Amino acid sequence: MTDFTIASFNVKNLIGADQEYYQFQTYTPEEYAWKKDWMADQLMTLDADVVGFQEIFEEDALRDVVSETNRRAHALNKMAVPDDSKSYRRKVIFRKLAVEPYDNATLAFAPNVADGEPGQRRPGVAVLSRFGFVGDPEVVQDLDEPITIPFQPLRGSEDADAGSYTLRRLSRPILKVRVPVGDKVVTLFNCHLKSKLGEHITPKGAEFAPAEDLTRYDPVARALGSLRAAVRRMAEAWVLRRMIVEELNRGRPVVVLGDFNDGEHAVSSEIISGEVPFKNYAWMLRHDAKDYGDRYSGDQAKQITANVEKVRLYSAEKLFVRKSLRDMVYTSSFNGVFESIDQILLSRHFHPENPDRIADMDYFSVLNDHITDGSHPEAPYNKLASDHGQIMAHLQLRD
Repeated sequence: MTDFTIASFNVKNLIGADQEYYQFQTYTPEEYAWKKDWMADQLMTLDADVVGFQEIFEEDALRDVVSETNRRAHALNKMAVPDDSKSYRRKVIFRKLAVEPYDNATLAFAPNVADGEPGQRRPGVAVLSRFGFVGDPEVVQDLDEPITIPFQPLRGSEDADAGSYTLRRLSRPILKVRVPVGDKVVTLFNCHLKSKLGEHITPKGAEFAPAEDLTRYDPVARALGSLRAAVRRMAEAWVLRRMIVEELNRGRPVVVLGDFNDGEHAVSSEIISGEVPFKNYAWMLRHDAKDYGDRYSGDQAKQITANVEKVRLYSAEKLFVRKSLRDMVYTSSFNGVFESIDQILLSRHFHPENPDRIADMDYFSVLNDHITDGSHPEAPYNKLASDHGQIMAHLQLRD
């Protein structure tokens, strides 16, 4: 059997020293060295075969981190793993102590097409794979055709214009790669959806949006900014969902990972993962019902359930929690709220109840000891570490 691991790592603003990424925000050379040191330790601790990164401003900075990880991995292996001259070198413990460097790994980087001048930078995403890729990575951010989402008029206002929302560009790129694992190929999507930070519009000629002036706090305008962010996040989730279904309809195993900026049961997350099938569609009125008894037949109910299940994705975290009785997993904390907004979703090809599954998930790791509550005095430390936990699914291909 082939063991492999897939991880998601939001690094929080990786960029080289003395470069202003957001307004008035930079790393000194010492801060950058500290951040690189911390990231290399985390990456070596993960020791993952495939890693999806978010908040990468520069490919060179990420390669710098990977190089430092390789240096440390070689040094650790030299100290901890006996060479061929030692008769006890075959003991299992030494396989556990060894860390595999990323010397021969392949890196795919998707810069943000909205990246701008110093102070107005925008981050991209990346995938690091020890297995390389099949074909060229694909990046989606600027849409070939804008998506206009019309809203349905409410009952009694059928003639009224209910408005629409048009999406032309995603806030951050979606990176799609195909990863060979043993004799299988897995399609992996790495995403970073729009955050919950409100989108506040600056009037023409003004220095800033009025809603940003907290000395004149406007709760209604602030709420409107949150609405804009949520609508954009859900629209981006739908774009990703469309790509996922295309792959699933080709019969390809799919893994989706990244920073969803929402929990598992948020609407945006449910858009990505797909509908949960109804308990029994034979109870439900048909879409074309003409009377009370017009309900789906038993055979139709089974077919509908199969169609829904075929294109669902499942939370690796929740699959493991059910199996392990683990009490709590979180990847983010702010103002006392601990939640998982970084996710790894698996297609039915990995579900434990699917007899035709290609792999089993043995374990699910989360590295979150570095996370501090956003209201805690130590929170600025997160600038040099990350304000996200790292998550990893441990999988094993089936024969």
